Amino acid sequence: MPNHSSTYQPDQSQGVRPAPEEQAVSVSENKSTGGWFKTEQRRLIVQEYGIFLAFLILVIILSFSNEFFLTGGNISNVLLQTSINGVLAIGMTFVILTRGIDLSVGSVVALAGIVSASFATTSATAGVIGSPYPVGVGLLVGVFVGIICGSISGVIVSRFSVPAFVATLGMLSAARGMTLIYGGGRPVPALTPAFRWIGTGDVFGVPAPVIVLAVVFAISWWILNRTRFGRYIYAVGGNPHAAKTSGINTDRIRFTVYVISGGLAGLAGILLSARTGSGLPQAGVAYELDAIAAVVIGGTSLSGGVGRVTGTLIGALIIGVMNNGLDLMGIQSYYQQVLKGALIVGAVMLDQKRNFGA
Repeated sequence: MPNHSSTYQPDQSQGVRPAPEEQAVSVSENKSTGGWFKTEQRRLIVQEYGIFLAFLILVIILSFSNEFFLTGGNISNVLLQTSINGVLAIGMTFVILTRGIDLSVGSVVALAGIVSASFATTSATAGVIGSPYPVGVGLLVGVFVGIICGSISGVIVSRFSVPAFVATLGMLSAARGMTLIYGGGRPVPALTPAFRWIGTGDVFGVPAPVIVLAVVFAISWWILNRTRFGRYIYAVGGNPHAAKTSGINTDRIRFTVYVISGGLAGLAGILLSARTGSGLPQAGVAYELDAIAAVVIGGTSLSGGVGRVTGTLIGALIIGVMNNGLDLMGIQSYYQQVLKGALIVGAVMLDQKRNFGA
């Protein structure tokens, strides 16, 4: 390195100044640092608000593509269609944040839906129970069925260290089988008006399922952002070994998130039965895929520890808006499945790039 003192003598009357070479290096470093800071800032902004921007762009495109898209009736329909997947996806968010997965939620929707419907049917021959109970009984039974299914999956995953994919895949098959056994392979029709109101009623023009989704979202947001349990969920997903070393009961956390997912799947089953007016044994097929898609599109990392329930809600809305808009444009459902698959793969690729470098 050259000796700057031999090539440059500062003017003592004006104070010591850096040599010209040092000035050039300093300016270059400042420009480089400034450029990096701006790039990093832009990356963080896209990471933080990109999902909202994508949703806004989608709405604008569909608004110009079809004149009926932004009508009040269609918006209400989109929210109604999104409500069930939104409830499922919020439960799935808890699981994925801990590096897990729950493939059983679609089958749990069917089981909880048909069991709860059997407590609210007026048909003595179609239902298992045969006489309607107070509407609260059907609601509690449906959620309880979901909690039981989630508890079984949670025990298998947390206590016996069975991979979540395998444990919940087994529950997917078992719950579907129990649905067929319980209902004898037949639907449970003729539900009471009070029970059906949960899926078809409204409060001041807002559909009841949308209100249920809003309540579930608010409670889940509070749990994940304002409670110790929520911080533990992120800790377990971020680094399970470090979380266990710091005194967190990781088995209990993993068990609890599957209970939450199962309970919300039971609630979604109730909403679906109330909306369709009967408990259907074939209900909920592939619902787990839409729930996972909403979570991944919403920015929750499959590697665990990163994600927000707000992003999940926007992800569910993106799927609902996309399906509705493509229907209005007359595009077949087959193409919708292709586009949904592309969105999932693209979201996972972005997640991998963000977590493991460009």
